[in-house]
This record gives sequence, C-alpha cells and structure tokens, in this order.
Amino acid sequence: MSSTSPSDILLDATPKSPTAPHTWPPEHEDTKSRAPEFYGFVAWTSTYLAFVLYLLWGLLPDEWIVWTGVTWYPNREWAILIPSWTVVLVITTYIVYSSIAIRATPAFDEMNSLTDARISVPSRTDSGENPYISALEPNAIPELYDMPIGMVNRVLYRNDKDRSSKT
Repeated sequence: MSSTSPSDILLDATPKSPTAPHTWPPEHEDTKSRAPEFYGFVAWTSTYLAFVLYLLWGLLPDEWIVWTGVTWYPNREWAILIPSWTVVLVITTYIVYSSIAIRATPAFDEMNSLTDARISVPSRTDSGENPYISALEPNAIPELYDMPIGMVNRVLYRNDKDRSSKT
C-alpha cells in the first residue's frame, strides 16, 4: 500500500488537461536557448559599426581614407543624397497613401457614403409582417441587420419635425 503525500500531488508534472500546456515546475533558465540575445547583440553592434563607417566616409578627408588602404569608395555627394532621398521617399509615401484614401472616399451625395455592398436588410416574412416592427415585441431577440437611413431619420428627428409644424 503506497501513500501519496499532498506535496507529491502538487509537484506532479504529468499533464492533467489539454488546456494546461505548461509543465510544473517551470523550466530552469539554463535550459533555454540564449541565441536571440546573441543575434540581438550582433545586430546592435553591426548597426553602430555601419553608422560609424558612414560618418567616417562622409567626414574624413580623401587622404586619410586612402591612407587606411581603401582605394575605391562612392562619391561623397551620396552621403547627403541617400538620407535626403530617404526623407523625401517617406514624405511622398504619406502623401500618396493619403491621396489614395481621399480618392476612394465617396462624395456626400452618394448612397455609398451611407451603405455598402455588404448591407444586411431583412426581407418581409411569409405572413407579411414587417421584421422591424416584430423586433419591438416584448422579450423578442431581433436579428442582426442594418437599418435604412430613412427609418433612422424618422425615429431620430420625428419630434423635431412635429415641433416645427406646430409653431
């Protein structure tokens, strides 16, 4: 007869359900891969090294660059042109995307500014009753559908119209 202590039950690492994927006790840190840390460090240092080389290429006199043994390098005007063209490209991208969005926007007098091709309007039932009215019954759970803008305006602005006709 074997006795099971409560600590054995708590420290049991066998999976109990498919919704509990994590093992207990947690994995020790030494068993995890540290490769992302090394990749991040290499990316960080190579970025700084490339920036320092870019600054040296752009700022050092020609004699010093030739003295280091480099016999060919791009013209110095590219040190200014590349960042300038990059800034212009980013600004142009923003302007083009904004222009495309404005061009795709329908005019105020078009019906497309109120609805689209995915509209879901209910049809009358077989008995001929209006599905909008049947949704007003007590304890009714209405279907999910779009309401025509004319009906929305009648409900929202009916009192204003009645008040203006009484004056």
